[in-house]
Order: sequence, then structure tokens, then C-alpha cells
Amino acid sequence: MASAAEQKAVQDRTEEDAPAGVPPRTGPDGRPPPEVWPGSPTPLGARFRVGPDGVAGTNFALWAGGAEAVEVCLYDEPGAGQDSGSDSETRVPLTELTHEIWHGFIPGVRPGRRYGFRVHGRWDPWTGARWNPAKLLLDPYARAVDGDFRLPPEVYGHVRDWPQPGVADTVRDDRDSAPFVPKGVVVHDGAPDDEWTDDRRPKTPWADTVIYELHVKGFTQRHPGIPEELRGTYAGLAHPAAIGHLRRLGVTAVELLPVHQFAHEDHLLRRGLRNYWGYNSIGYFAPHAGYAAGSTRGQQVGEFKRMVRALHDAGIEVILDVVYNHTAEAGERGPTLSLRGIDNRGYYRLPADARRYTDYTGCGNTLHVVQPHVLRLITDSLRYWVTEMGVDGFRFDLAAALARSMHDVDMLSPFLAVIAQDPVLRRVKLIAEPWDVGSGGYQVGAFPPLWTEWNDRYRDAVRDFWRGALPDVRDLGYRLSGSSDLYAWGGRRPYASVNFVTAHDGFTLRDLVSYGHKHNEANGEDNRDGTDDNRSWNCGAEGETDDPGINALRRRQQRNLLTTLLLSTGVPMLVAGDELGRTQGGNNNAYCQDTPVSWLDWSLLDEEAGRGLYELTARLLALRHAHPVLRRRAFFSGRPQNPDGLADLAWFTPRGTEMTEVDWYAPASTLGLFLSGRDIPGRNARGQMITDDSFLTVLHAADGPVDFVLPPPPWAGTYELVVDTSREEQSEEPGTVYEAGAEVRIPARAVLLFRVCG
Repeated sequence: MASAAEQKAVQDRTEEDAPAGVPPRTGPDGRPPPEVWPGSPTPLGARFRVGPDGVAGTNFALWAGGAEAVEVCLYDEPGAGQDSGSDSETRVPLTELTHEIWHGFIPGVRPGRRYGFRVHGRWDPWTGARWNPAKLLLDPYARAVDGDFRLPPEVYGHVRDWPQPGVADTVRDDRDSAPFVPKGVVVHDGAPDDEWTDDRRPKTPWADTVIYELHVKGFTQRHPGIPEELRGTYAGLAHPAAIGHLRRLGVTAVELLPVHQFAHEDHLLRRGLRNYWGYNSIGYFAPHAGYAAGSTRGQQVGEFKRMVRALHDAGIEVILDVVYNHTAEAGERGPTLSLRGIDNRGYYRLPADARRYTDYTGCGNTLHVVQPHVLRLITDSLRYWVTEMGVDGFRFDLAAALARSMHDVDMLSPFLAVIAQDPVLRRVKLIAEPWDVGSGGYQVGAFPPLWTEWNDRYRDAVRDFWRGALPDVRDLGYRLSGSSDLYAWGGRRPYASVNFVTAHDGFTLRDLVSYGHKHNEANGEDNRDGTDDNRSWNCGAEGETDDPGINALRRRQQRNLLTTLLLSTGVPMLVAGDELGRTQGGNNNAYCQDTPVSWLDWSLLDEEAGRGLYELTARLLALRHAHPVLRRRAFFSGRPQNPDGLADLAWFTPRGTEMTEVDWYAPASTLGLFLSGRDIPGRNARGQMITDDSFLTVLHAADGPVDFVLPPPPWAGTYELVVDTSREEQSEEPGTVYEAGAEVRIPARAVLLFRVCG
């Protein structure tokens, strides 16, 4: 904390060097600014419309509580580009103020026009006031963004290299940032082909959903079937070659890593790297311009919509990974790009020392979602992506940070309450990453009905079982059967659990069985970044090897993990490329690797191992789709549904006997799971009872074979072997049939799936 004398010295310098009054409000070559009419305070942002007397123009509206003046800055359409700094700027004051919203209608401003805001007010960082009209600010409601963020010193609201220690972020920098930042783009919305009706959406029920997490660029960048000019773009993902892979695989939804406009962090740019994942949002309404195949003067909006339509036509839903917990402006030493310069105290959580930021995200700041205007920004953005861009749901990054009231996580918080009553948002898929980095932030199993959650306890239990690190199988039993210990309350269902073994952060599936430790040296942080809690096993050698035995074991372990995931009750989530055996070379935090390290290598499909893993995944998903007993809508009871029926769920030891309490607490590497399809709770659309085949899954994680007695009658009369992960290739022909009570040799480290056939 700076001393009082230091604060006074800096304040004196700031007052002496501050610009005198409002900057000149003139157009190019000294021309007077365009005429501005009062306009309307709603909707927020820049909206093209036909105004009074049939005059076309754009209404600008910006919430800026506490500001003293607001100017909208217009840039000539033929501008030479931000690199040259020669864009011609026209500053137009917004003089109308309604409920802290500055607004005005400017005739003649049409779609494609670029713009930004300058906001005037006090500079007093010690009280959280960081207004600086020298900084061009991105409209939080901008529908499109043209250009990319660079972070030279001019983009910072403070003098970044101020020599006096301890107060570097408190001295105002009066250099113009406009040549170095992208601009918002006025977009024409409401065209007839932009309308979305419910019959266009697949509306896949949660219980039938299979999520495929992918990166728009990483999935398409190296695909040989996509034209080179479309690779890495929304149009590339809409291409039949990309969609064909998804359809053949059998997934029902893609979960796109962040596609909101984002910026690259300064520390990455200094090292010649870029933010690849995109968890550094700065524009919550704009599709990231870097993924556009064509012009970024608003055309990226239509390109994104066409991508969504193409996926919908293929029966695939679109879920967005969204980052409303923090922004790219980082902490007090971060750049001034948008919200910080509009109203720092109004948008961000500030502690008692208001010069700093409360950080529940690990990214330097936390949006103050309790504030009505912040909550409005988030919910307006969510509704926009549903109603105008056509998406089907959202995965909320660090959702616990959004659920905090003043300090603690609160499941009755304003954010969760608003979502629950919103007629648009309560109907879409809502997925929480149920934790943040703050105290009390781990909230797995605590989110209310309507929400599903990433279940990291599923991930940990399955990884530990297959590497032989579980002390017993109690936790595994819960995870395989829908995690009723976490979600069987408040009317929640098994599909409240999004089951996953891998995600974008962490090892890929192949690396999980190939590396015992992370190898993140390429990130430039001396291998300090990324988790050390990988729960991985390298099968006997670290990294790539020519040992045929180790490679065969690794392929088997990948099959085991995928099969376990896709046969578990809950919503499975696959990561793009895991079905091909993609590797990142042991990098478990490839957030800054916009390189072949992160891009899918489609040549793996030409290799026997990659093709075999893909075919197994597709076969398991086809089984899941065909059999409702594998995608239950209600939790198991462990009891018969009818007096003469079987228990809906039963667990067996290798002896063919049902597990006792002693068995659950004993060390075990073999587990049998019987799912009865005779009487599945619930009815079909015609009110009829749902019945299905019954299945027995045997999971065996030991390094030697075991003899397993198939449960005798009344459980079954005969069993047909459907899947055996010890085999490199899975036959489509009917498998071996065994009599109930027979002893079957289970190979080392394998999953066997049997269908009851008599």
C-alpha cells in the first residue's frame, strides 16, 4: 500500500498533467461532428434502426454510472487500419442521460461502421475510480468486433513503466489507445433469415445427450476434407466434412470452447504466444473475430449463425463455454479495454482497498454479478445467443464465482434466481463448472435443479480405478450409477452429472496413459503451470516409446477409459480427438499453444490404432443410443420395480454373488454391474412402460486375468459378449454366448459388456 505522501505526489502529478477539459469534439479535417438526436436508453449498445421521420441511423446507449461525460467515436469506413494509426476518428458527445445510461441517435450511421467509447470522469485509483478519456473503450454490447487487441503501453490506463515503486498503477497515462485496439462494429440485426424458431432446434433430452467438447480452430485447422481457406473458422466447422465426423461418431451436442471475443494476455504476447483456449473474454455479444473466414465488419455474425444452422440440420446442438466470471482486463496492472474505463467500481468486485481487485477466478478480477447492471449485461448476453444466434445451452466457467452474493457462494444468489425465472434461459441446457478458486468455492453437487454440473469426482474415481489407486470401490460405484450421493435431491436426475475423464485442461486421453508427469516447458513458465494432480499412469515409460508391449497396454487403457465413460449413467462428455488417440506431448495446460500441439491430427484416422479407437467409440455411442437402460432418466433404487421383477441395479463380485457391505470396503480391482431393463422407471411419449435388454458390465483393473462367474438365474439364462476391450478390434458380429453361472476368464485390464439374451 502506498504511503499518504506517495498518494499525494501521484495525485498532484495527475492533476497537473490532466487534459484541460473535454477533447475536441470534431470530425475529420476539423469538420463539425454529426448531428445527434436524443435517441433512447434502450436497448443498450449500438442498434441500427429507422428513427423518427423515416431517417435511418444508429442508436447508441451505454451504462456508465458515475461518469461525467461519454463520447461515441466513429471511424471512417475506408480507414487505413489500426496498425497505421491513421483511422479517421469523429467524436460525438452523448448528452442524454437516463438512469445512468448515456444515449443518442446518430442519423446516417449504418451497419459496418466501426465505433468505440471514451468515458470521462475522476482518476482516483485509491477509491477505485479509473476513468481515462484517452483510452478508446470497446462497447460491452458490441455485436461484432473488427481488429485484434495488442497491448503496448498506450493501451493501459496507467503509466505501465512508471519508475516510482508501489504506485505504478496509479499514474494516469494520457496517450491515445485508439490506434492499438479493435473497434466495435454496427451490425444489422433482425433480418428475416436471422429468425430462430423452436422447430429448428434438435431439443435433445438431457438423458439422451452426448457432449463433444471442441475448439473451433483446433478441430478444423488440419482437417484434409475442409478447404484450406475455411480451416480454423466457423465456416470450417459448418463444412460437411466436419459435421460428417460428428454424425458418424454419434454425439448429440458440441460444446465450443469460448467464442466470445477475447484478448491475449500481455505475458503471453511478450513470449511470442497467444491465448488459444479463449478464457479471457472482453466482448460478451461478439463472436470471436479470429474464427471468421471472411470480413470482420459484421459478417462474422452471419457466419456463426450459418454454422449453428448446419449443426442443427445434422441433429447436433450447440453449447457455448462462457466466461462471465472475469474479463481480459486482469488486475490493477492490467489494460483498460472496456469495463474498467466505463465504471471500474460498478463492474468489478473491489475489496476495502479499492485500488485492488477481489479475485475469485485466478485471473486478476471478478465481475460484480450482484450489481443489477452487471447481471443485466450477462443475462442480456445469454438471451442474445439463444434467441438471435440460435445456441442451445451454456457451460459456465467457474460458475461458483457467479453464484457468490457479497462474499460466500449462495445458491439463492441473484444470478441463479434470475436464471431460474427467465422464460428463455430456464429452457436451455445449463452446465456449471461448480467451483472457483476462492474460499468455499468448491460446490460439486450443490447447484439447484435446472443445472447440470461437471463432475470432477467422476473423473478422479475412474482415473484412480484404472491406475490401481482406489482403496476400495465405494466411490466408483456411485460414479458409475449416476452419483446419487451428489445429485439425488431437489428433484434432480442422474443427468445432473456430466461425466468426463478428460477435458480441455489436463492431459488428453492418450497422454493420460503415456505420461506420469506434466511436460509444459513450451508454455514458457518453467513447467510451473498446470496441475500436478494428474492421476495418470504412463504404463511403464514416460512419453512416446517403441516398446510394442507398452503401446498395446496404452491402447487398451484408452479403450477401458472410454468404455467406462460411455457405459456410465449420466451425461458423457468426450474431448475432440480423444476418439483418435490425440496427444499434446504431455502438455496438460495447452492454453497458449495455438500450434499443432493443440490442433487435431486427422492423419490418426489413417492409422490402425486411431481408426480402431474411433470405431469403438462410435459403436459404444450407438449402443447407448439404442438402449434406454444405458441412459436412465431416474436414479436406481436397487430394488425390483414389480413384485416378480429384478432389482434395477445389482453389483457382483467375481464369485457371481451380490456384493455385501464387507465387499464394498475391501480392496478390489474387479467389479460387476448389472442393469435390469425389464422395468425402467418412466414412460414413453404414449404413456407406455419402457423396457429394454439387461446388461452386465465387468470392469477388471488388475494386471492379471481373473475368473468371473456370470450371475445365475433369475438374473439371466444366457449372456452374449458384446464388447471386450482386451481386443484391438471389436467385431460387429454376434459375440460368444455363455450360460448363466458359467465361469468366464476376464483378461488383464479390460472391460467386458454382456447382454442378457435368455
